Amino acid sequence: MAATNAARLIAVLKKVYPEAYCSLDHKNAFQLLEATILSAQCTDERVNMVTPALFKKYPGPAEMAAAPLADLEALVRSTGFYRNKALSLKESSAAIARDFGGEVPRTMDELLTLRGVARKTANVVLGSAYGIAAGVVVDTHVKRLAFRMGLTKHTDPGKIEADLMKAVPQGDWIWFAHALVLHGRAVCAARKPDCAACPLAALCPKKGV
Repeated sequence: MAATNAARLIAVLKKVYPEAYCSLDHKNAFQLLEATILSAQCTDERVNMVTPALFKKYPGPAEMAAAPLADLEALVRSTGFYRNKALSLKESSAAIARDFGGEVPRTMDELLTLRGVARKTANVVLGSAYGIAAGVVVDTHVKRLAFRMGLTKHTDPGKIEADLMKAVPQGDWIWFAHALVLHGRAVCAARKPDCAACPLAALCPKKGV
């Protein structure tokens, strides 16, 4: 049932968001990785305001690894949880420079060894930087919409991702997450979803709404 409904939802989403993409500004895999670390419990809009100065001063893993922690904290303070995030930026950069020849790794297992990186961040980098569909990004929007649309009964991100990987064709994994994020921002908001204007209304069971 989930796969059938997912196919119908995907068909509509492809008409509405045919070119859904990552909203974090980046020029390479390193920038995307660090921006995604900063995006935890923070809007992409805010991250995009912070990263230009950050990457201008510390453009690569070696430079960021050598950065004074206090300076990184000051640069990312407005993203929230800035002490932990700054440490993650510094230590993940050090690991990339030390263990991976200065290149952001291209496998899930290797990415998960970096500080501040869980499956969501790894999936963002693999999908949007390298075009590798290793899984489905599960952020707050995807988590909310997957439940509302009846694609999962779970609240745990890992279990939600597993359900989505079964229901959505692998070739659509990268695009699908971006489409749900865009739809979550534009229509299916957390507090007041605009079901009357939603193109998915006829297909959506609106669980929890």
